[in-house]
Amino acid sequence: MFAVWIVDYIFAFVLGIAFQYFTIKPMRNLSVGAGLVQAVKADALSLTAWQVGMHGFMAFASLYFFRHLLGVRLETNSVEFWFMMQLAMICGFVTSYPVNWWLIRNGIKEKM
Repeated sequence: MFAVWIVDYIFAFVLGIAFQYFTIKPMRNLSVGAGLVQAVKADALSLTAWQVGMHGFMAFASLYFFRHLLGVRLETNSVEFWFMMQLAMICGFVTSYPVNWWLIRNGIKEKM
């Protein structure tokens, strides 16, 4: 489970940096290197905050709620897993919103 989360984070990080790069570089008329630096600044905290909320909730749901309290495994092919994932995405939004607000307010991330 945790190994998949690490791979997910890496893919999300690379994809997020690419999206930020192609938004920030032309808007600010930056060089390739400066555009990459600004893209990493704009996405690293935001993505990490999202992942902490989402994966933190899924770890709680999987390891404590389902396994410890209910005595069953939370399988990815179950309705329960995907319902918990919806709640986890809400948790990711809650943890990343203040970070994104701060990044936009300080001019690190662009309004979209």
